[in-house]
Amino acid sequence: MTIEKLKGILTEFKDFDQNAVNESTTFAEIGLDSLDVVDLVMKIHEETGTEIPLSAGLKNLGDVLDYLNKAAG
Repeated sequence: MTIEKLKGILTEFKDFDQNAVNESTTFAEIGLDSLDVVDLVMKIHEETGTEIPLSAGLKNLGDVLDYLNKAAG
């Protein structure tokens, strides 16, 4: 998984400019509330096949990328 792929998933989920979002941009900074984050995590699961527990405390795409890379081994 790459950050570009995650940005693509995010921009499909919500209409964002990919260039305005980076690994450290928090979900709160781009206006995602907790329900949006749950929906985004479900979308990422559909795309990757990797379950991401909500308890993982992911705050940005960098956190998601790190989690996915660790889960992949």
